[in-house]
Amino acid sequence: MSKRIALVTGGIGGIGTEICKALYNQGRTVVAGHLPQEQQQAEEWKKNLASEGFQFEIASGDVSSFESTTEMLADITSRVGPISIVVNCAGITRDNFLKKMPQEDWQAVINTNLNSLFNVSRQVVEPMGDSGWGRIVNISSVNGQKGQFGQTNYSAAKAGVHGFTMALAQEMARKKVTVNSVSPGYVETRMTAAVPEEIREQIIAQVPMGRMAQPAEIGHAVAFLCDDDSSYLTGINLPVNGGLYMS
Repeated sequence: MSKRIALVTGGIGGIGTEICKALYNQGRTVVAGHLPQEQQQAEEWKKNLASEGFQFEIASGDVSSFESTTEMLADITSRVGPISIVVNCAGITRDNFLKKMPQEDWQAVINTNLNSLFNVSRQVVEPMGDSGWGRIVNISSVNGQKGQFGQTNYSAAKAGVHGFTMALAQEMARKKVTVNSVSPGYVETRMTAAVPEEIREQIIAQVPMGRMAQPAEIGHAVAFLCDDDSSYLTGINLPVNGGLYMS
């Protein structure tokens, strides 16, 4: 495996961390993206993971802003080198009934979960294409496939991820740059751990495998799509949902 440079946006989160680990174990130089206000948290994250044997780089930027993304990518390129792998993992939720949803909550979710794909990918596809190699993996969601009550903003953004992925895959195929998505179902993270036990049990009861995913299972799926040998897989969506939704 070549020592290619991978950027994971939202890299210091629960799922992002496991994606970073999986790519590192694949032999990549991994840069974890984080928000500017998370600088101290990111430095502590880097230190803690170093004690486990993972040598990560970190980079500050708000991927919902094109200008901030530009600065982050320039910093990575100058400090670490050209980016060959991008995992667009940054995401937020602002759940509400549509009739009660503030416009700013709609915009925040669309900007972070969907517009960020443009902000990052627009600036890396040309150099990837020029080099004749690249991997882009976009993290979507089962709720982008089936919709979810109280999540019109999130479901719309994640459904948009699928369309973006398939279109860009067609544009980049002849450049030997693959573009794919991964759609997790419910995952064991701090966020889902905070859900009341009764509701957690209701969620798990819907999943044929009878459990939530471990974040490492999402990392494994992403690393598979980023592998050097996954060169003929492009424009696909890889569901990792325990059978919750099949299409």
